[in-house]
Parts: sequence; structure tokens; C-alpha cells
Amino acid sequence: MIVGTAKIYLYANWVHSLKEKRMVVKSIIGKSKHRFNVSIAEVENQDYHQSIVIGIACVTNTARMANSIIQNVVDFIEENTEAMIENVETEIL
Repeated sequence: MIVGTAKIYLYANWVHSLKEKRMVVKSIIGKSKHRFNVSIAEVENQDYHQSIVIGIACVTNTARMANSIIQNVVDFIEENTEAMIENVETEIL
């Protein structure tokens, strides 16, 4: 069993309230969960309205597949939001 995890750090400079941020985060999480069947949630900086940190986890049988799933989710998020991806930390266990 291989577990792939990632933290995606996003910056949304147009967001001016936690309510706006919540709308962006809910959209990203809902679309990604539905499309890729991964566990995904906002994991850090929940009180800062322009900083978004999303955690992703997947379970598979090969490290190559875990890397592929995580990369596909990151690419999907990058294409479907105006927030800028600042950093991605990936770990395969």
C-alpha cells in the first residue's frame, strides 16, 4: 500500500474576506474530490483570507500512480482557479 500526500500553497490576492476565501476553497475541494476521488481539505492558514493551503491524500498500489494522481490534481487546481500556486510539497509513503 502506497500513500501519496501533498500540500498545495495558493495565494489569492483578490480575496478580501474569509467568506470569499471559503467560496474559492469549497469550489476547489468539491471539483477535485468529485473528479479524482482523493481526500482533500484546507489544512492551514484558515484565518488568513488570501492564503490557502490544501492537503491531498491518495492510496494506491504504486508510487508512480500516487505521483501521477497528485500531479493531475495540482494541474487541475492550477487550471480551474485564479489563485496562484506558490509551492507544492509532495510525500510518498
